[in-house]
Amino acid sequence: MENKPLYGGQAVIEGVMMRGSRYYAVACRRADGEIVVEQESVESIFKNLQWMKRPFLRGVFALIDALVLGMKALKFSADIAMEDAEKEASRNNPSDNPSKPAGKINDIAVGATMVLSMALGVGIFIIGPHLLANLMQLLHWSPLQLNLGEGFIRLAMFVLYVAGISYMKDIRRVWQYHGAEHKVVNTYESGQSFTPENFATHSTIHPRCGTNFMMFVLVLSIIFYSFLGWGGAWYMRILYRLLLLPVIAAVGYELIRLSGRFRNSGFMAAVMAPGLWLQRLTTREPDEDQVEVAQRAFDAVWEREESSNLESR
Repeated sequence: MENKPLYGGQAVIEGVMMRGSRYYAVACRRADGEIVVEQESVESIFKNLQWMKRPFLRGVFALIDALVLGMKALKFSADIAMEDAEKEASRNNPSDNPSKPAGKINDIAVGATMVLSMALGVGIFIIGPHLLANLMQLLHWSPLQLNLGEGFIRLAMFVLYVAGISYMKDIRRVWQYHGAEHKVVNTYESGQSFTPENFATHSTIHPRCGTNFMMFVLVLSIIFYSFLGWGGAWYMRILYRLLLLPVIAAVGYELIRLSGRFRNSGFMAAVMAPGLWLQRLTTREPDEDQVEVAQRAFDAVWEREESSNLESR
């Protein structure tokens, strides 16, 4: 895989987003079977700040970029799904204003959704485990034991949450598209041609997956938070944990990069094992139609990247 540009992506509603270093593409399948593809440049707000690309700094800003790009891709897929839903409603009720254009999800709604999701994430996976661990003071545990207990509660809550939503039909389809994304990237990195037969031989697991990153962050948080005390008000302890999150994310990002580079190392395989196991919950075996969507997204961004490289020579 040496000298190959890195590609990655994420699953969206009935589709896949793939990104390279300069461009990204989103491919979604409409209800009538048509695959719609959108391509755009990756416009990082940090691209001209070279000092932000240094190790342990780049991780925080790469995460911000990934969140912004991910929300843009989700907005595109949600718009497609909304258009299909309105067309279906129009066919079922032709007298109900059929000429009305399909609605779009605006940037304010996307931003509000992102803020709400982050707030819920903090409440469920930061504040919740800490308050539960706080009850363990009744057992006269030491600060180290309380911090470790909090970390394992957080880890258990996250795994149970992922396992729980896996039973939802719509989420299972997203997991299938997630698996399709990995199959296409794994086939590309192996140097094989894109054929259904080759896709079928590859795994839905990939070491650079965001699931791995989340597992790294959860395990690292147990280690980092174990050095904190347990004195003072509970909300101040929460504040300290939130302030440490960028540091933990930065370390997790570097581990993800190393895991991709040394994926055949025995030590790195052991480090990655929990995240790879968790991917068995966040990916599902896709069908050929879903893999075709992922391939269309990859082809679109790969062609754009190659064209840009030729123009810059």
